[in-house]
Amino acid sequence: MSNNSNRVPWSRGTEVVGKFQFKGRTGEDLPFEKGEVLCIESVTRDPNWYRASNSVGQKGMIPYNYVEESKRAVKLHAMPWFHGKFSRQQAEELLDPYDEGLFLVRESVNYQGDYSLSVCYGGKVEHYRVRYTDDNKLTVDDDVYFENLTKLVEHYEKDADGLCTRLAKPLKKKGGNYDFSVDPESFEKEGWSIQRRELCLGKSIGKGEFGDVLQAEYRGKKVAVKSLLKDTHAAQTFLAEASIMTNLNHKNLVKLIGVSVGKPIYIVTEFCGKGSLVEYLRTRGRTVIGQKDLVGFGRDVAAGMEYLESKNLVHRDLAARNVLIHEDGTAKVSDFGLAREANFNLEGGKFPIKWTAPEAIKHGRFSTQSDVWSYGILLWELFSFGRTPYPRVHIDSVMDKIESGYRMECPDGCPSKVYEVMRDCWDINPSQRPTFHKIYTTLEQVHRSFLPVGN
Repeated sequence: MSNNSNRVPWSRGTEVVGKFQFKGRTGEDLPFEKGEVLCIESVTRDPNWYRASNSVGQKGMIPYNYVEESKRAVKLHAMPWFHGKFSRQQAEELLDPYDEGLFLVRESVNYQGDYSLSVCYGGKVEHYRVRYTDDNKLTVDDDVYFENLTKLVEHYEKDADGLCTRLAKPLKKKGGNYDFSVDPESFEKEGWSIQRRELCLGKSIGKGEFGDVLQAEYRGKKVAVKSLLKDTHAAQTFLAEASIMTNLNHKNLVKLIGVSVGKPIYIVTEFCGKGSLVEYLRTRGRTVIGQKDLVGFGRDVAAGMEYLESKNLVHRDLAARNVLIHEDGTAKVSDFGLAREANFNLEGGKFPIKWTAPEAIKHGRFSTQSDVWSYGILLWELFSFGRTPYPRVHIDSVMDKIESGYRMECPDGCPSKVYEVMRDCWDINPSQRPTFHKIYTTLEQVHRSFLPVGN
């Protein structure tokens, strides 16, 4: 067995799951099946062996390299009482007729990045500033500190603790389009926590929305590390992306390895050594990348998106820049920072106009069908070798041209079947667009139609 002396040993109570079947070699061993959940009872002098128990209480020795730590999805907590950004006067209008303990939370107008808690008491509305501290905690009074808004609200729902009254009843946002919070401690509870000392950080390999993306090594393997730099107010958004990834497991989606909650926060993912799809296309071109490769990339992305669709998740930012190419040539969808449950409306916000479906731009209406529109744009990027969509069309004119019936022409050398898929994705009626399953099936057939090299 390999030398595991540098890894952090599992503690008593850690859940592990079988990677392979283990039949046992002696009477002291505990046999188990692939996928079976076990519980660590104690470490041994040999770091390659643990004493463990199974679900029926049988105990025995198990080999370290036959199991891995069990990981469960980290939940996002809905914040139905969070209403976005508006003034105290608007809050008072919404809370009228001022039932005792009725409350809402909003973004502060006067203090950028902070929040306001508005609560009814004595026939009027009291407003409390909720501010961030230097160590990324939230507080009302500098006496009690919270990881996120959900924990703050839960605390004051139990006890007024210095407020004018206990938070008794939330004023829910209309439409059900709620924001979410994440409990950083959940990553440790569900088995996703990574010890900082196990990460060996290397060179920068790119820039993310929140900070640098670094190449690193974790337990002998190359990984990518996204870091959250100085914008502490973005921590919840940053962790929301990681929480979504804990629920995903597909070969065509970038895999989450774990999260290191500290300063800065690190999101650790599998390493895709060939970089983003758009840069891969632009730097290699037609002399290196053949049509079969392009169709294969398109098929891979469709497979990953079909899986997201099965999970009732919408990506919202599907584009070639958000697809990574693994060392083995597999395309993997990444950047789930905007991913949310399907079929919802989003008020305000900035969208990548040339990739976003008309109904999402005009009405904030996102769905799997809006992802399909974006996928059609990604296909065009693929067969245009990374060109920006709608060349020679000013961004302010894109929506008018689309609504008047304009669609981009077939890229040079693009198979007619693939262009048909693009055009189907760009149907102005979302319900008429193909499913990702249908797209995958079509591209798989096109991919198979290419004769092997040498025939």
